[in-house]
Amino acid sequence: MDPASPEPQTGSLADVGRDRAVASVPAKSVIETRDLNVFYGDFHAVHDVDLAFGQNEITALIGPSGCGKSTVLRCLNRMNDLVANARVTGEVSYHGQNIYGPGVDPIAVRTHIGMVFQKPNPFPKSIYDNIAYGPRVTGMKVESMDDLVEEALRGAALWDEVKDKLKQSAYGLSGGQQQRLCIARTIATKPDLILMDEPCSALDPIATSRIEDLMMELRQTFTIIVVTHNMQQAARVSDRTAFFTARPDETTGNRTGLLVEFDDTNRIFTNPADKRTEDYISGRFG
Repeated sequence: MDPASPEPQTGSLADVGRDRAVASVPAKSVIETRDLNVFYGDFHAVHDVDLAFGQNEITALIGPSGCGKSTVLRCLNRMNDLVANARVTGEVSYHGQNIYGPGVDPIAVRTHIGMVFQKPNPFPKSIYDNIAYGPRVTGMKVESMDDLVEEALRGAALWDEVKDKLKQSAYGLSGGQQQRLCIARTIATKPDLILMDEPCSALDPIATSRIEDLMMELRQTFTIIVVTHNMQQAARVSDRTAFFTARPDETTGNRTGLLVEFDDTNRIFTNPADKRTEDYISGRFG
C-alpha cells in the first residue's frame, strides 16, 4: 500500500462500512440504502449497510462467497420478498421514496428496477415474445411493439444477430446471446436502474467481453449495479466498488455480511483504506 494512504479504519466493521459509504456518496444518486439489515428467520444475513448508487454509473459489489452481495442486490428491487422467512429492516430509498414503505407495490418497483440473473433465463417463447412479454403484462403503452422489440434488441447489441429469426425459439441462441436477450427483455420496460447478479459467470471469455462492452454502453442510459466474483471485471467496468466481507458467529458459525469499504473503483483497487480490502484484492483471502 502507498505510504501516503490513510491508515485503516478502526472500530467495528459496521462503523467502517458506514464511514466509507458516507465518504463516497455520488453527486446524484438513484437509490440509497440506510441501516439495511436482512434476516432469514433468525439468521442475520446482512448487517447495517449504507450505500448510495450514482446515476449513470456502474457500481460493482465484490467480496468472498457468503458476504451478502447478492442479498443486498435483491433488496434493491424487493426480490427477497419472494424468499420464505426473509425480513428486511432499514430503508431503501429510490428517488427519495422508501420502496419498503406502506402501500408500495413490489411489482411496480421491479418495473422501474430491472434485474438480470446469473444464468440466462429466456422464457420458452420466441425471441420476439421474450422482449414483448414485459410491456404486455405491465400494460405499457406502446405505439409499435415491433419498434420497441427492435429498440430493445439494438440496445442489447443483439439486433443484427437475430433480426431474421425473431419468431424462432429463444432457446436456439447461444449462452451469450441468451444473456443479451435477457438484458434486452429487461430494458424493454424502460427501467432506469438495472441490477446484474454475476451476469457473466456462466459465459465464456468472448461472451463475457461482449457483455462488459454492452454494460459500458448501457451506462449512458441506465444506472447499473453488478455483483461479481471477477475482480478484474469490477476493475474494468465499474465507476465505484463496494467491498463486503462476512463475520462468523462464534456460537453458530453463521456468517453475517458487512460492508467494509465503498469508494471509487480506482482507489479501491490501487489504494484501499482498509487492510481487509487490500488482502482480498491481493488474493490473501477469499
